[in-house]
Amino acid sequence: MKDQAEKLRQKMLESEHKPGRSIAVVSGKGGVGKSNFTTNFATLLSKKGKKVAILDMDIGMGNVHILIGSSVKYSLKDYLDGQVPLEDVLCETMEGVSYISGGTGMSSLMEWSPDVFARLITAFETLQKNYDFVLFDMGAGVVDWSLDLLTSIEEIIVISTAEPTSIMDAYSMMKFIHLKDPMKKFYLLCNRAFTIEEGQDTTQRLKTVMQRFLEKEVSILGSLPEDPVVRQAVRQQALFALLYPDAPVTKTMDKIIEQFLTTQAVMKEVHATNESMKFISKLKSIFSRGRE
Repeated sequence: MKDQAEKLRQKMLESEHKPGRSIAVVSGKGGVGKSNFTTNFATLLSKKGKKVAILDMDIGMGNVHILIGSSVKYSLKDYLDGQVPLEDVLCETMEGVSYISGGTGMSSLMEWSPDVFARLITAFETLQKNYDFVLFDMGAGVVDWSLDLLTSIEEIIVISTAEPTSIMDAYSMMKFIHLKDPMKKFYLLCNRAFTIEEGQDTTQRLKTVMQRFLEKEVSILGSLPEDPVVRQAVRQQALFALLYPDAPVTKTMDKIIEQFLTTQAVMKEVHATNESMKFISKLKSIFSRGRE
């Protein structure tokens, strides 16, 4: 852990690139494969030369490190409590993806002290300055503090399955966020689709209801097929993108990432560099109001 912390510390000192994008991965309900998507998505992004960090924000029930197949000594809680520096809670996979485990014992950001909140902001600022993408793996559903965080994050990937309850919960999640921030950028992804048509129908239904009831345009990222290798990889505490590079789900994920990166390149041409830094300023503003 000490050698790893030193390696990450050196990487941060050497880093000189534009602020990365903050992206949340959410779902309206649990069990749709959100964390599995996040970890494999991050890994394939890294294999394409992108610097990626994952923050496991499913406080108290985080499983990112389990899916990756590693154990962690420290968590986000240890850093926020002031017990260890940020470098000691940052872990790194063999593929170069950095991640922070969520830990346990935290209930509400709004109850935290100013010192703890200051450390949170410092962590976000540091990660955004040193990575191309900072992925926030959020817990299922929404509570006050997570809604405030989601309002600050630049882009949101919404994961659903084809089940009617999952679609309804995904819509409710987007509605909550949209009502607080009508300018938020949403991407839709259907996970565990049994057919291409089922995946397309699911994402199109969500896109249509957002247009009809909220007059909100959203982007369809695609759909991932139901594939037995996903469950096999989870049982082995490894990522399907690494264990089964030729599996349909991995090849589909790779195509989705190519589309995603193309969209990001277009957005980078449109937005100035300081657009990414608005994440931090918005977060400071929202949480400051929460303490008044």
